[in-house]
Amino acid sequence: MFKDSSGNIDLINCKKTAFLCSQQCPADIVLKSYDWAIEQRDKGNCVISGFHSKIEKDVFHFLLKGKQPIILALARGLKKRYEPQIQKAINGNRLLIISPFGESVKRITKETAIKRNEMMAKVADEIFVAYASQNGKLINLMERSISEGKKVFTFNSSGKN
Repeated sequence: MFKDSSGNIDLINCKKTAFLCSQQCPADIVLKSYDWAIEQRDKGNCVISGFHSKIEKDVFHFLLKGKQPIILALARGLKKRYEPQIQKAINGNRLLIISPFGESVKRITKETAIKRNEMMAKVADEIFVAYASQNGKLINLMERSISEGKKVFTFNSSGKN
């Protein structure tokens, strides 16, 4: 499933919700995503994500302010050092970082992001997609995950930017 990890490996046993969002999304999704993140944080729910798109990074920011477990899935190999807030969460035993790649993979590409998202979908108990662009890679992942019996959730959106 994943090749390498850092942090609290026991977090892999938590009930996990994968959070994904396309790079571009309607404006109404942004605020809904922030509210969703705060709700997950306040409920103590474990969220797994690549925290790569702008919205995903913002969700990570909200989650880091809590005490609940978080799993960061990388689309590259593990780093040697992490930003202070990430290191603090690792030291507090509330963050697990996983990657399907060895340390030789240093750059994120579309292909590594797809493989990371597929790993997250397999590891997660359920999937929450804030927004998936039409004909984007997340649509395929959602369809495949549903066909494999995963629960997949999303927001209703007006689709307006």
